Amino acid sequence: MTITAGIDVGAKSTRAALLEDGTTIVATEASPTGFDYEKAGRDTYAKALAAAGLAADRVANVTATGFGRYRIPFRDLNVTDITANARGAQLLFPGTRSAVDVGAGNARAFRIDERGRVLKFRSTEKCAAGGGGFLEKIAYYTGVRLDDLGRTALESTHPVAISTICSVLAESEVINLVTQEVPMVDILMGAHESIAGRVLLTLKQVGVEPQVTLTGGLVLNPAFVRALETRLGVTVNASPRLFYAGALGAAILGHVRWVKKAAAAG
Repeated sequence: MTITAGIDVGAKSTRAALLEDGTTIVATEASPTGFDYEKAGRDTYAKALAAAGLAADRVANVTATGFGRYRIPFRDLNVTDITANARGAQLLFPGTRSAVDVGAGNARAFRIDERGRVLKFRSTEKCAAGGGGFLEKIAYYTGVRLDDLGRTALESTHPVAISTICSVLAESEVINLVTQEVPMVDILMGAHESIAGRVLLTLKQVGVEPQVTLTGGLVLNPAFVRALETRLGVTVNASPRLFYAGALGAAILGHVRWVKKAAAAG
């Protein structure tokens, strides 16, 4: 039995995963990233080890990914978040051929082959307008708790489009809609549909091929999942476990590296 670890240091959340032999999930944990990326990585990794009942010396390889991957000094390997998310998405949903990772900062769409290798990828270009940061602004402007945003938006019956491409300028548009007495739930769902529309444009640039899998923080937001499925016209793989896709993929790639080193050593 070989244990490998993946640590995904994102702008808002840090996730850690432990895998047995590159295929079986042993533990997953998450923590807020904050300003100290190294501490976030260490603490989240320690939580995963504790959850699995393992000591650090039982781990054959630690692979880091995400925005802060270079800030993890105890890593054995670092990989891009696109590569890691592709492998993690395919571990959880082997039929994945198109995927989109939507985090706090932006969204990345990629097409992969049957082995989880990235064939083509694109990123949104309009700062946080294509990511969860846009919804954070909307939550702040409307006074709705971020954790409640998605569930509240699902109560909408007539979503109102948010046309601005800038998360900062969205404030004035939201204020205008409120003064027009537009129901709050319709404003919130409109914001989710706005992001889904931008994400879809990015996804179309790489080619939409079923199955489509969603990773990143917004996989936990039911309103965004619904908005994306409505835009695509297909069901999207959106399991809560996909929140950990980057960390899982990093652990897979760490296992691949460990196997190659072991084979080379004889």
